[in-house]
Amino acid sequence: MFYRPEDGHGLPHNPFNAVVSPRPIGWIGTRGAMGDNLAPYSFFNAVAYVPPQVMFASTSAKDDRDGTKDSVAQIRESGVFSVNIVEYASRDRMNVSSGAHPAGTDEFAVAGVPKAECDTIDAPRVADAPATLECKLTQIVTLPGAANFAVFGEVTGIHLRDDCIVDGRFDVTTFAPLARLGYRDYTRVGDLFSLKRPDD
Repeated sequence: MFYRPEDGHGLPHNPFNAVVSPRPIGWIGTRGAMGDNLAPYSFFNAVAYVPPQVMFASTSAKDDRDGTKDSVAQIRESGVFSVNIVEYASRDRMNVSSGAHPAGTDEFAVAGVPKAECDTIDAPRVADAPATLECKLTQIVTLPGAANFAVFGEVTGIHLRDDCIVDGRFDVTTFAPLARLGYRDYTRVGDLFSLKRPDD
C-alpha cells in the first residue's frame, strides 16, 4: 500500500501514529493566571545534550484557548514548564488528565495526581513521577496546519526518584515507562538489552 497524505489513506483509522511508534510521553505541567494544568503529549522527545533540551508538539485546539491548548497557552504566558515521565503505574491518572477539560481546570486535582513545586522554575510537577525535567522555554515554532505548535525548552533542573537510581544509573526497569503506539494503544518498556557501538 502507498498513499499520499493529502489524498487520504482510505483506512478506517489514520495509520501515521502507529507507524511512528513507540513514542515517549511527556506529561506537561504548567502554571498561568488561570491556575495549574497537567496534560500528556506523545509528540515528545529529547533533542540535545549540552545544554539539555526537550520538545513537545501540540496538534489541536480548544475553543476557550485561542487557537491552541492549555499547555501552550500557559507556556506562552509563563515561559516555563515541567516534563514529567509517565510510568505504567500512572497510566490511568495520565489518561484522565488527557481530557479536554475547561480552561482553568486543575488536572492534578481531577486525576488525583500528587503535586509538588519545581525548584528552578515557577511550575507544578508530578510529585511521584520517576523523573521530572524543569524547563525554560526557548522557542515555540508554528508548524504547517491548524493549531500545530512545537515547544522547545532548555532543562534547568532534573528530579530523579530515588528508587529509580540503581548502581549509579537511572534504571527504567524499576518503573516501566509508558509509551504511546497508534490509535488508543500503549505499551510499557519491559525487555532491555544493550548494544556496543562500533567506536566503543
